[in-house]
Amino acid sequence: MNVIVYSKPSCPSCDNAKRTLTNLGIAFETKTLGVDVTPDQLFEVFDNMGLPRPRSAPQIFINDKHVGGYEALVKYIEDTGFNGTGHSY
Repeated sequence: MNVIVYSKPSCPSCDNAKRTLTNLGIAFETKTLGVDVTPDQLFEVFDNMGLPRPRSAPQIFINDKHVGGYEALVKYIEDTGFNGTGHSY
C-alpha cells in the first residue's frame, strides 16, 4: 500500500492525519510543502490527475487515489475499515 500525506508545517489537521495513520499502523510518506515539494509541484500532481487544485492541507493519496484532507481520511477509514483496497473487511 502506498500512502502519501502532503503536509504543511504547523498544521493541526496534518498532524491529526499523520497521528491517525500512525495509530492504525499504516506506513505513509510525508511530503512537506516548502521542504520536500513546492506548491507548484503539488499543483502539477493535481493537474496531471485532472483534479481541482487543493486549497488546504493535508492532501492524502492512497494507492495513487486522492482521498482528500483529514476529515475525508476519517470517512475513508470508516467506510473501508482501511484495508487499503477501498473495500470493507
